Amino acid sequence: MAHSVQSAAKENSIRARNSRASDFLGRRVTVMGLGRHGGSLAAARYLAIQGAQVTISDVADGAALAESLAQLQDLPIAAVKLGGHDLVDFAAAEFVVVNPAVRPEHPCLQLARASGAALTSEIELFLDRCPGKVIGITGSNGKSTTSSMLAEILKAAGRRTWLGGNIGRSLLGELNQMTTDDWVVLELSSFQLAHLNASLRLPQFAVVTNCSPNHLDWHGSYAAYVWAKRRLVAESSAAALVVLNDHDPLVASWAALARGLTLASWPLERIPPLPVPGVHNRQNAACAAAAAEAAGVDRATICRTLVSFRGLDHRLQFVAEVSGRRFFNDSKSTTPQATMAALASLEGPIWLLAGGHSKGANFAELAAAIVSSACGAGLFGAARESLQSSLHATDAAFNSLATERLADALEWCWRQSKAGDSILLSPACASYDQFRDFVERGEVFGQLVRGLGRGATK
Repeated sequence: MAHSVQSAAKENSIRARNSRASDFLGRRVTVMGLGRHGGSLAAARYLAIQGAQVTISDVADGAALAESLAQLQDLPIAAVKLGGHDLVDFAAAEFVVVNPAVRPEHPCLQLARASGAALTSEIELFLDRCPGKVIGITGSNGKSTTSSMLAEILKAAGRRTWLGGNIGRSLLGELNQMTTDDWVVLELSSFQLAHLNASLRLPQFAVVTNCSPNHLDWHGSYAAYVWAKRRLVAESSAAALVVLNDHDPLVASWAALARGLTLASWPLERIPPLPVPGVHNRQNAACAAAAAEAAGVDRATICRTLVSFRGLDHRLQFVAEVSGRRFFNDSKSTTPQATMAALASLEGPIWLLAGGHSKGANFAELAAAIVSSACGAGLFGAARESLQSSLHATDAAFNSLATERLADALEWCWRQSKAGDSILLSPACASYDQFRDFVERGEVFGQLVRGLGRGATK
């Protein structure tokens, strides 16, 4: 898998690298995978405004994509093909914009390459045209928090700053507002990095928070996943500055791959007390601080901004206290390592809610952490039986319930717990077995907790 992805990246670097906005006038462009998260939608809008003949191709139906399609109604989209892909749209395309969720070896992409089309992506379109100074941030966990911390620090220092990428905001539509003096903080996922063409100019600054197994169902192996992550370091330009979290041994070892100046994250003792809990958040702050200092921000401004950073939704977010129990929404934790960090961040008795789509993860290490840190676990979704098997292999007597629905798992934890306990939603899995995304999962959890509050009798 790693070889096929690397070959695809090199194979499609010739035309995509040099294409500028004017090159799209009248050109046939297929956007593969419109999706609901904004990136491909932004690419479709951008290209249509540039005068491209844009065809939308998606396996989802109109009802699922209604919100995205509504945002294209004011533009001259050449065609919208839903409910499956038509090979003609890829054989005839001059450019194909690939949604990051699509695997590089997809048959439609193979056909497009064979037909001479240039493959690109929303992130690539942006990086190829952005005039500002770009700081790319990746990692298995913590990249959204680190990106947000860094963007806030740069703003506090008086820098005109843009935050986007995998965090959920495309910046393509704002390119015409950016200047060479601006700073761009761009969160990058392994999917986005895997799709980047080999000759693309990568961000001048790179930050890596950590690296642990994730998305193995998509990448095919941990080696392929690691290759995608370390591209940000190994393939950066000679002028690049790289910040590596030296508390992660694998990431720290990538210093030997970097072609430019490499910095370790700040010492944790230099980080002031933070409103967001957990050693992992102190490490996130240490990475953001090192990058900000390298960008010329003084330490006083860095520390002052970190002290005021309140955290992001769905990341160890306090929801409510009901009958003496404290509820936390950590829906964004979609890996075992993220859930282990969350368990280590809370004090007092903890009841864990975990489950969803496993993405090929191994739960043995997580099970040991749950047994040592939690009173019990309500397990839900597709991975519930696998999680419970791992728990029972660690401690056959551990208190747990495996059930399909999050609501039933929460009800069980509620009835098992007592005043002074914490109930933590930190799934260790992706959401898309039952929910649209981690945001919907977190919102449903909040609604369920508020329902407990209205009917609380304990």
